[in-house]
Amino acid sequence: MSAIREAYLQAALSAAALVGDPAVAAAWAGPSALAGFTVAGLAGHLAAQVVNVPKVLRAPAPDGPPVALADHYSRVRWIGADLDADVNVQIRAGGEAVAVGGPAALAEQTGQAVRELRTLLAEEPPDRLVSPPAGPWAMTLDDFLVTRLMELAVHGDDLAYSVGLPTPDQPPAVLGPVLALLSELAVRRHGQAAVLRALTRAERAPASISAF
Repeated sequence: MSAIREAYLQAALSAAALVGDPAVAAAWAGPSALAGFTVAGLAGHLAAQVVNVPKVLRAPAPDGPPVALADHYSRVRWIGADLDADVNVQIRAGGEAVAVGGPAALAEQTGQAVRELRTLLAEEPPDRLVSPPAGPWAMTLDDFLVTRLMELAVHGDDLAYSVGLPTPDQPPAVLGPVLALLSELAVRRHGQAAVLRALTRAERAPASISAF
C-alpha cells in the first residue's frame, strides 16, 4: 500500500476518535466555529471524508486522463462561493445528513469505514482512477486521498476548536502532503513572494494568506 494510503488511514482513524469524543456529543446541537455549520453538521462533514470513500471506490473507474492535484481545485465550485451559494448549502446539508444518527453512531460508522478501507485501499492498483464527488473529472486515487487528507486535517481543527479540544496532532506522513498542497494552492493564488514573506518575513507579508 502506498505511503499516501497509509497516511490517509491514520488521519481517518484520528477523525473517528475526534467525532466520538464526549465534548463533541455535549455540543452536538450548538453552533460550530464555521458559519452556518452546527457541531453535528461539521462532525458529519468531517466523517464524510471517510465514510464516502468506499462509495467512490465502488463506482466505475472514470475515463482519463486524470487532472493534476492542484488543478482539481481550479474546478471545484465551492472555492470563492458565498456562504449561502447552492454548493455551500448542499455541503452543510450533506454534513447534517451524515450525522443524523447522533455522535455515537457517527463515530462507529466512521470507524467501520476505516476498517473497510484498510482492505479496499490495499486491493486497488497504483494507477487506479476515481471520480471525486466534486467531479465529473478523473483523478488518481492517491491524489484524491490527498484532498481527503487536507479536509480531515483542516476540519479536524475546526471541530476540535468548536468544542474546546486540542487540535489533533498529525504525524509528518499526514501533515507533509497537506502542507505541500496548501502551499502550492497559496502560491497559485498569491504568488511566490507573498507566501515566502508570510512564512519568513512577517513585516513584509500581506495582511492575509490563504490557499482558498
